[in-house]
Amino acid sequence: MRRRERPDFFPPNVCPINAKANTFYGIMFDAGSTGTRIHIYTFVQKSPENLPEVEGEIFESVKPGLSAYADQPEKGAETVKTLLDMAIDAVPPHLWKKTPVVLKATAGLRLLSEEKAQALLSEVKEVFEESPFLVPEDSVGIMDGSHEGQLSGQNQQTVGILDLGGASTQITFLPRFEETLKETPGDFLTSFEMFNSTYQLYTHSYLGFGLKAARLATLGALNMEVVDGQMFRSSCLPKQLEAEWHFGGVKYRYGGNKEGETGFKPCYLEVLKVVRGKLHQPDEIRGSSFYAFSYYYDRAADTNLIDYEHGGVLEVRDFERKAKEVCDNMERYNSASPFLCMDLTYITALLKEGFGFRDNTVLQICNM
Repeated sequence: MRRRERPDFFPPNVCPINAKANTFYGIMFDAGSTGTRIHIYTFVQKSPENLPEVEGEIFESVKPGLSAYADQPEKGAETVKTLLDMAIDAVPPHLWKKTPVVLKATAGLRLLSEEKAQALLSEVKEVFEESPFLVPEDSVGIMDGSHEGQLSGQNQQTVGILDLGGASTQITFLPRFEETLKETPGDFLTSFEMFNSTYQLYTHSYLGFGLKAARLATLGALNMEVVDGQMFRSSCLPKQLEAEWHFGGVKYRYGGNKEGETGFKPCYLEVLKVVRGKLHQPDEIRGSSFYAFSYYYDRAADTNLIDYEHGGVLEVRDFERKAKEVCDNMERYNSASPFLCMDLTYITALLKEGFGFRDNTVLQICNM
């Protein structure tokens, strides 16, 4: 693969921790549909007149996500406790009672019934209250779609953010042109203040357009009553494949087109039905550069497009090239994941036909 140079506007993936007397900490849990992630942030206030700065971060994750424990909320909370034990080791004991801990859940819990979601959150809140950390009143909750992208902003950068979860996908960027603001739906914009100025941030979460939800949509199984034993087939899957898959508390049977076509071209036509005309396409992003997280990272790393440890810089066309390679040689890649062709094709279609990115749009693929 041709190696790309990192553009100047992408900072290095290094977060040194420099403990000082004026250091304090914050613990943030991101409870997504496919996994729960803990971010232990170190802040340093260099002078009383200045705002604290992020000095370092410790990150870890567990799978599956909390929504997988919809019927076993206590077990779901145990996964959070396992991660929280890391924070106990990372934060100095004399700062425990001053260190806030917060968990925000995203699309995975929004797909559950309110009763099951609240049962999970109650168990998590109990884990927090039994810990030595500071537990704010609103420490546990479900974020609405407009807030998901706001937590991903780069401190001094104006590049955009793309996040692809299991149930939803998010896009966030700071518009540069007045025309973008005029043409954007009102609920896609949110105002925030920084350095005594007010900014309009473009941020939206598309529920049902995460990677796993897109699999169901491609199979024709999303938002439908599944009859026991019903089989869903796709040209994006190996011909002889027949298997079962659990998502959102439902069991699905799926397989390849035994008699029909398989490969990238028929698969792309299937996936196009899922994304074409369904997402807003702001013109200015076509020439912009974005950070991309979660399943963008996972699938790029799974297929050696990027380094697993450090991520890498790709163009949109790299996902399409790899999708063609995998889909047209499914037998060779079947052991990795039966959904690999479908996933890469969906990512390609989402970026090009969904959001409207150009083939040469630069993406910094990061783990988060």
